[in-house]
Amino acid sequence: MTGSRVLALGHYQPSGVLTNDDLAKIVDTDDAWIRSRVGIRTRHVAAPDETVDSMASAAAAKALAASGLAPQDIDLVLVATCTATDRSPNTAARVAARLGLDAPATMDLNVVCSGFTHALATADHAIRAGSATHALVIGAEKFTEVVDWADRSTCVLVGDGAGAAVVSASAEPGIGPVLWGSVPQMGGAVRIEGEPARFAQEGQTVYRWATTQLPAIARKVCERSGITPADLAGVVLHQANLRIIEPVAERLGAVNAVVAKDVVDSGNTSAASVPLALSKLVERREISSGAPVLLFAFGGNLSYAGQVIHCP
Repeated sequence: MTGSRVLALGHYQPSGVLTNDDLAKIVDTDDAWIRSRVGIRTRHVAAPDETVDSMASAAAAKALAASGLAPQDIDLVLVATCTATDRSPNTAARVAARLGLDAPATMDLNVVCSGFTHALATADHAIRAGSATHALVIGAEKFTEVVDWADRSTCVLVGDGAGAAVVSASAEPGIGPVLWGSVPQMGGAVRIEGEPARFAQEGQTVYRWATTQLPAIARKVCERSGITPADLAGVVLHQANLRIIEPVAERLGAVNAVVAKDVVDSGNTSAASVPLALSKLVERREISSGAPVLLFAFGGNLSYAGQVIHCP
């Protein structure tokens, strides 16, 4: 059976940056309050003319250029997003059109914060089944468009951006088995509802679930790939909140790993956060090519998905 591997990565963030001091001018908060509760310093905010598909396309174009493949080689495009405003054409189809791809399958996945790791597993499965050879897997969000800027419990969290991976068939599998699931009975703890849609969450519920339940699940992801947490060179968790990332990584026991903390500068970018953080680590050469990296995302729907990959 053919496996797959991540061939190349790319990311995109808008040029607009919103600092904690900027937020203090529009809502009752300050830099010390935000840093102590979520660890975020800045977040990127898309311009009015920047869309989910334009950001996804920019990240994907960067990944495609780094892969050495031609646009016509891509036969599957998967976009993980929960903030696309239009239903049809879907975001994946718009990305394919922008990049000039030749007749790929195009699908959007909405699993909120764990969307990218779900999409990566889906691409791996498609390649293993012989339904695709080269896939673009993208996480992209314009999360600032669904936030209530008068609600300091949520508006301090979010940012915009996109991350992308080119995933290709490989004789030596470079993407390990996925472990995915959810707690549907608690899915209402994270919501994007209403008209206009607005983001809301039960922060303490999510925090307790993440810090108490997820370390054991993350260890099981490693077990499925036949390694221990100590073998990991990198850990890229969903960039939700530094107060979640640090204890989950510590309880996982990845003592030799670089732990991504892109949330400090980018905020919570939902489905974009894992590929965005991973692409930056690779770009800065903080993880060696071929080294094992845990990708593990969680959040909306109280869903989770993770896999160990070999760094491109």
